[in-house]
Amino acid sequence: MSVSVKKRGRKTIIIDSTDIDLDINWFTKKITKKQLEERDFKWGYSPHRGYFIGMKLTLALDYSTLKPLGFLINEANVSESKIFPKILNELKRRRILKPGDTACFDKGYYSYENYVLGIAKFKIIPVIFPRKNCDYNKLFDMLSYPLVIFDSKKDTEMEKRIYEKLVSKFKSLIKSWRELRPIRSMIEDVFKLAKNSYSMAKLHRYTMSSVKKHCSLNVLLIGMTISAGIQDKKALQRLAEQ
Repeated sequence: MSVSVKKRGRKTIIIDSTDIDLDINWFTKKITKKQLEERDFKWGYSPHRGYFIGMKLTLALDYSTLKPLGFLINEANVSESKIFPKILNELKRRRILKPGDTACFDKGYYSYENYVLGIAKFKIIPVIFPRKNCDYNKLFDMLSYPLVIFDSKKDTEMEKRIYEKLVSKFKSLIKSWRELRPIRSMIEDVFKLAKNSYSMAKLHRYTMSSVKKHCSLNVLLIGMTISAGIQDKKALQRLAEQ
């Protein structure tokens, strides 16, 4: 791979979401969105599964080790572009996300505002794979200095240099995003492992709290599996297929 995303003291984090399908028989009895308004689970759509009723798991992994760093559970109908600031806030709250880190996301998290938010608020390099209609000139024009840089309590020149470095690195990586596909694809193998080997394919749980508890156990099992030395793509795929 010709594009390097790892710097000394900086992490590359892979973040993605997957569906949590609940064991609800909606094939024989029609269930409407209105009927689910007061429930924790909702109708959702997955490119791989199609329509389903359940929730959505968002997981963050350290790319170099595949160690789970954090996760969120949302209703299935929450778009990934809206989950973007939520998962970053969670990682920042836990003091995992640091300025200068690189975070890789797929196209579901895409929006011009999320690129700007990632750099200006979280001070990271948000490599969100762009959609076909992405206007790079428009995007780069939006990356002007945020007003917070000119706060009288801050060293304005230093803050500007930090921001300029982030923008420069971002421009370099986003233009070569296709070369980063193998990095993001690793999390798909982790999801397959969780669903095929750790009973996450279809859950017999129907509240947000119970699903969170189950996913916490699964994330722990994933971490233990990774710590046991199963870290490369082939090894993960073999285990998931057993």
